[in-house]
Amino acid sequence: MISDKMQTFVSGSSAVRAMFEEGKKMAAEYGAENVYDFSLGNPSVEAPKSVKNAVIKVLEETSPNILHGYPNNLGFEDVRLALALQCNKLHGTDYNENNIVMTTGAAAALNIILKSIINPGDEVVVFAPYFGEYRAYAGNYDGKIVEISPNKETFQPNLEEFEKKLTEKTKAVIINTPNNPTGVIYSAETLTKIGGILKAKEEEIGHPIYIISDEPYRELFYGDFNIPFVPDFYDHTFIAYSYSKSLSLPGERIGYVTIHDKIDGFEDMVSALSCANRISGFVNAPTLWQKVIPHCLNESVDVSVYKKNLDAVIDILTELGYEFVRPDGAFYVFPKALIDDDVAFCQAAKEFRLLIVPGSSFGCPGYFRMAYCVPYETIINSKESFKALKEKFSR
Repeated sequence: MISDKMQTFVSGSSAVRAMFEEGKKMAAEYGAENVYDFSLGNPSVEAPKSVKNAVIKVLEETSPNILHGYPNNLGFEDVRLALALQCNKLHGTDYNENNIVMTTGAAAALNIILKSIINPGDEVVVFAPYFGEYRAYAGNYDGKIVEISPNKETFQPNLEEFEKKLTEKTKAVIINTPNNPTGVIYSAETLTKIGGILKAKEEEIGHPIYIISDEPYRELFYGDFNIPFVPDFYDHTFIAYSYSKSLSLPGERIGYVTIHDKIDGFEDMVSALSCANRISGFVNAPTLWQKVIPHCLNESVDVSVYKKNLDAVIDILTELGYEFVRPDGAFYVFPKALIDDDVAFCQAAKEFRLLIVPGSSFGCPGYFRMAYCVPYETIINSKESFKALKEKFSR
């Protein structure tokens, strides 16, 4: 018999993954071209050719004993230094290799951070809508998720409620910008206010509260934006980063943690993250991909492809009368469902071979998420299905 904790996790298993699996069955029945699957945030843009070239170069030039052996649990020192220097170049920091911990993607980064700071019963604050797996990640270490209800006008964080819900048990706040599922980018003004609220609360309760900034979509934005660098606004900050989206490498599981110099107990924290990498079962980030990344620091996928998709999605949704806040980044849009019951709405969408994810999976009932990292033709061809879905609830 499985454990009680796993019973809870299994019963609340990801609606995104469930929809994705259902999509494969529908594609087999109706033909993939006749199913409009917007369920999973699986990058549709190919990795840059330079990534393949870097893999070949590393394989040819690196000793097998190094490439396939155990590195330090923190990651290769030269790789971590390269990432630190890149961060210094981009953000004016003064980091070195000790500010970087290589991880098995952003999910591992989030887990080793939480494992390093959470005691049973500690609270982890999240702003709805949010990536639903945060519940499981906090639950892994017997932490308690505290949801802040959404500001549905802008999907910027609801800071009035945030301030009220901070307690002496608050240990961390997870932010995600550009955001999954809304595509909203948190403004510098928002981050300034979050930092000020947390500093005041820290003084009141006498212990640090950490920001964990989950940033797999950092390079995916559309327009003339300056994506704020969260440590500029708050000292006790971790960044969890992944190359899953910026280089279209989700299956390779390569990412890292950035630890701000001024974080409380810096040296102990680095040791804790190293230990957490090992005892969580990750041991170390994939060695081949660690060595590849320094060759690709200035590379990114062609975001114009996603921008073209976004424009097409917006045109269709606007023409048909769906309500949404325009995304500025990531590859999601988060429209309002046409009935209050978003789960029933997404079930009804399957009648028209549309696969969309209920907003309640992200802590925001009454909405649905579309991942537009799909072929452009899928978006264009889905218009009649979205029209039929609208008509179903307009009778």
